[in-house]
Amino acid sequence: MRILQSLVVATALTLVQPGVQAGGDIAAGKAKSAPCAACHGPDGNSPSPAFPIIAGQYQDYLIRALEDYKLGNRNNPIMAPTATALSKQDREDLAAYFSSQKSTLYTVEYTEALESQ
Repeated sequence: MRILQSLVVATALTLVQPGVQAGGDIAAGKAKSAPCAACHGPDGNSPSPAFPIIAGQYQDYLIRALEDYKLGNRNNPIMAPTATALSKQDREDLAAYFSSQKSTLYTVEYTEALESQ
């Protein structure tokens, strides 16, 4: 019974800890991000509306997006060959870097005043 309780507690702690993701090194991701900067900006905040802002995105989302480009589940003539050249560690490092950056996107905070509009 004690083992089961320990397992439940360990699982719960894993689920509630933000930032516990696949290993990725922010500094290594920054060093690898130069090719990304042409479209997405040096910190992931794209200077052009033609390219998505990836700064501040969830790390697991960025990893999955890169994997999907690599596997052909997402189609883009620029991203497909770029992602194909990336190793698993490259994807994790880039995701760690871009997810750690502050995004220029913003969301409106919900208030009751908004509801009445």
